[in-house]
Amino acid sequence: MIKNIWKQIILLILRLQGEADTSRYKVIKTKNNILVSLRNEFKNFLLITIGVFSAGFGFKGFLLTNKFIDGGATGISLLVSALTEIPIYYLIPLINLPFIIMGHKTVGINFAVKTALAIGGLALVLANVDFPNVTNDNILVAVFGGFFLGAGIGLSIRGGAVIDGAEVLALYLSKKLGTTIGDVIIIINVMIFSAAAYFLGVEIALYSMITYLSASKTLDFIVEGIEEYIGVTIVSSKCDEIKEMIYNKLGRGVTVYNGKKGFGKRGLKEDSDIIFTVITRLEVSKLTTELEKIAPTAFVVMHTVKDTKGGMIKKRPLKH
Repeated sequence: MIKNIWKQIILLILRLQGEADTSRYKVIKTKNNILVSLRNEFKNFLLITIGVFSAGFGFKGFLLTNKFIDGGATGISLLVSALTEIPIYYLIPLINLPFIIMGHKTVGINFAVKTALAIGGLALVLANVDFPNVTNDNILVAVFGGFFLGAGIGLSIRGGAVIDGAEVLALYLSKKLGTTIGDVIIIINVMIFSAAAYFLGVEIALYSMITYLSASKTLDFIVEGIEEYIGVTIVSSKCDEIKEMIYNKLGRGVTVYNGKKGFGKRGLKEDSDIIFTVITRLEVSKLTTELEKIAPTAFVVMHTVKDTKGGMIKKRPLKH
């Protein structure tokens, strides 16, 4: 019964897509692709949800009661809340709204929707979930408030969204100004902490810098580095399909090397094309999902890239 329902749903999807091929192989392949997408989207949802609650705990359990701030859009929200007494759950969506719109233009609609839902979820958690005030010790507040906040931001990024729009702004400005994303983030945070020192006092600003360092180091650990770009090497017998996927689904260029593959005593036995491409950190989840659909046994090596120059990576908007 369930198998027949699945089959009818898949056949309907194929017809809506204008597919003439409704063979058993095509139906099974489409079903597997749907299951892979659903499994990965559930994993992303789980990561974002855990990230939202972690960030909420960092806010209400540590930072808000001591008026400590962080960097980025989160720091702006905390600073405005400390100065005006406007609840933080109003300010976070309001201040991040321009960055969500910017993310739609820079990264893509899927990323913008996920980010909007993540930020909205964080606002709801802050408004409706009670967290205990863990401690009033300034050092512990700065370190652990930053830890839970950074973990929340990092887990959300692993899920394909952000709950702090500063990264989107930095990505946008880096393309416009030709600078690195790290440089833009540093400039933004210098301005935020300077304002904190002026309005809240030097001592709170210094503790807030500890919060930011703790958050950024935790975020680095969660997402495996602050580098914005990931170099990906792929070895697979389905080289042409993978190239088409990278072109069409990610909008990225590829470099193809001619090589040989072998194992152990067999030595180099078989010619093979080797694909190399550079993607952003936010596209890793999508690339992994699409590769699993096409070639689940492909050999994939990923490594961090500090920055890129030329090519398609900065000229075309991200597809997410």
